[in-house]
Formats: sequence, C-alpha cells, structure tokens
Amino acid sequence: MTDSLPYQSAAQLAQMSTQQQDQYWMQHAISLAQRGIYTTRPNPNVGCVIVKDGQLLGEGFHPQAGQPHAEVFALNQAGSNSHGATAYVTLEPCAHYGRTPPCALALSKSGVSRVVIACLDPNPLVAGKGVEILTQAGIQVEHGVCETQAAALNRGFLKSMAEGKPYVRLKMASSLDGRTAMASGESKWITGAEARLDVQHWRAISAAVITGVDTVLADDCLLNVRDIPAYVEQAKANLVQPMRIVLDRQGRLPVTAKMLQQPDSVMVMGPFRQDLADLGVLQLPIMALADLLVFLRQNYQFFDIMVEAGATLATAFLQQNLVDELISYVAPTLLGQSARSMFAGELNHMSEQLRFNLIDVTQVGRDLRLRLIPMQETV
Repeated sequence: MTDSLPYQSAAQLAQMSTQQQDQYWMQHAISLAQRGIYTTRPNPNVGCVIVKDGQLLGEGFHPQAGQPHAEVFALNQAGSNSHGATAYVTLEPCAHYGRTPPCALALSKSGVSRVVIACLDPNPLVAGKGVEILTQAGIQVEHGVCETQAAALNRGFLKSMAEGKPYVRLKMASSLDGRTAMASGESKWITGAEARLDVQHWRAISAAVITGVDTVLADDCLLNVRDIPAYVEQAKANLVQPMRIVLDRQGRLPVTAKMLQQPDSVMVMGPFRQDLADLGVLQLPIMALADLLVFLRQNYQFFDIMVEAGATLATAFLQQNLVDELISYVAPTLLGQSARSMFAGELNHMSEQLRFNLIDVTQVGRDLRLRLIPMQETV
C-alpha cells in the first residue's frame, strides 16, 4: 500500500530523521482519510497506519458513520505485530462510547508504544481525553504532525466542535468583468463543463446546500450531487447527498420544482405551507441567517454548508461575515455592463471594501478556481 509514497523501502526510511519519518507516515494516513470524504458525514474523516521498524503493518480509514473507525481497521490488520509499533492517526482517537467503542482504549490495549496524532479533537466528548487514556497506559504521545493538511479534511467538524457553528463555503461563478448572468437572467453556461464537475466535489463534502427561491425560480435547479471527480466507486455508491435548503420568506417555491421530486432531501425556510407538508418537505421557521446556521448545526449536525445563490443572498452572507471560504470560478469571458453583477452590496468608501486572502488558484478546464478566506478587517 506504499506505492504512492515517495520512498519505498525500510532502508530508505532508515536514512530519514524521526521527524521526516513521522511526516511520511502521517501523509499516508491523510491519504487514507481522504477516501472517506464523501461518505463519513457527520463523522470526521480519519486515517490510521501502524508502523514498526519502517514496515507498514496495518492501515485503515473510517468509511461510514456506524462502521469501525480507522484505528480499528489498522489494528486488525496489524494484529499481534502492533506490540512496540507506532500508530499514526490524523485525528485524536475518540474516548467515548458511541456507535463504536473508544479507539483510544483499543490503542491502549494493542501494545503500541507510541501514537502520533495530527490534530487534537475539540469535540467535548474527546478534547484531550483520548490523549489522556493513551498516556495513562504508558504510551508516548505526540501531536501536531502535518496538522494543517489533516485539519483541511475536517474543517467543518473542527469548527463546529470548537465554535458551535458550521463551516460555510460560498460558491460563485462569474465572467472576467464580475458578471453572473445576462440582464435577462440567462446564465447557462458561463463556466465550462470541467468547472461544473468541480462544483460537484464541493457539494459532495457538504451536509447542506443553501440557495434562495429566486435561484430555484430562475434555473429550476436540483443542487444535488450527480457525479464526483474521478474517485473510488465505493465513494460513489455510499455518497451521502446534501440536504437542499431553500430560503423562501414569501412562500413562492412552486410544488412543481424539480428538487421537490425528492422532497425528503429538501428543507424550506419560510411561512408554513400545507402543500409542502403534504409532500413531506421539512419546513423551518423564518430566522436570521446567523441563527439558521447555528440551528442547522445544533439540530441536524450540519458541519459543512455550501451556499449557491444569486447576488442578493450571496452578498448577505458576505456582509454579515458568515462566509468562511469563498470559492470563485472565473470564466475567460466578458458579459458587459448590463449583465448582472456577482455582488449586490452598496459600498461608498474604500474603507468598506471586503478583502480576502487568496489561498489557492487552480485552472479547471478553461476557467480559474480561486479559493479565498475573508479577512476580518476592512481597509
């Protein structure tokens, strides 16, 4: 299972420092954790490897909620060979009984002498308790190895556990001149097929996709996951579809909307409607956007939320500082000054501008994908 790693033999690994070896094996654990990114919700993505004398003895990842955790798969593979070995885990082993027993306890009884952890778990049920179980068993514990890469796999889970709020990604697609549609509303398609496929990935890692009723009325969109970029078939078979949430304060959503063909995966925030209730659509009372996000996290364990909406709702999320990450697809085209703008905010001074830190630029087909983190301070 080490074919994808840059070093192949124990002899080569022996030439590396302990720190380098830790990073090497943790990178492998991270690659394992990535196999569950579309299927583990609401559980985090976790990978684990068991190593002794430069040899990989066992490995595993958490595939689905209710199934064994990564550590269990790795320990089962390693068997009695785990005595004196090192376990590399991308997230602090759980310390509580849920649908599965505590992984920290399993590791403490396995005979491993050392556990290396990428990220500590802010979940109040864990939050250092996993490390405590291991250290009390006489196991050497280290953490922080490849922490940034491992944390990127579980941004929503980590933020939700630490702050009680989900991680919000706002997706936008525009022309070079910042336009999202013609004045008539025509918008298919600004970006190319590759960019639209890339969007499927971000939907697939989200517990919910929020949109406004105007977007549904204009596009009769589904906002579900229909494909995912080249990934394992197991992920496609077990993929957890996101909930579609329509903000409809005036009760304008037609019962003929395509997304209502699967009503059990649709929520509508708006005035109560009997016709939606008859379809089985879950209806939410009208509330502020910030309150809605907390409500979804507390009541439904929605840790990652994606917003795909028109300029009005997107602007509201941005101006209320509710966006953790902006994913902007920019097409190499110009639509002109009469086309609809991607941002509907009314700003009169340079000090009011919204600024972002650019964290990634990737060409996707003919388009560019920019990933940006909003800066808290205005200029």
